[in-house]
Amino acid sequence: MARVLIVGAFLAVIFWVYSIVDVAVQPAGRHRGVSKGVWVLIVVLLPVIGGILWFWIGRRRRGERESDYLTAPDDDPAALRRMSTAEQDARIRQLEEELARLDDESDGADPRS
Repeated sequence: MARVLIVGAFLAVIFWVYSIVDVAVQPAGRHRGVSKGVWVLIVVLLPVIGGILWFWIGRRRRGERESDYLTAPDDDPAALRRMSTAEQDARIRQLEEELARLDDESDGADPRS
């Protein structure tokens, strides 16, 4: 039984060190959720659980782009480059009308409710 615990602890330490190194060497754009420094803290302070969270949630895969998760279509530079100026102007007008309509709806609302 003691051998199993020693081997398990040894494997946990190896996984922990590998997780810390993996977080540290990843470029800043390959992190999901929080910043690189916070991920290092999570992995260091929560040895096995932090490493599992890093590989499951925090690490962005090679084919994934940051814009897949964080950028709205109107903020995506590639999408804006594909749109013509007339399409961009029409989209801006549509969004301004939508915002004005929402402002008009909220003006009549009771602020206490």
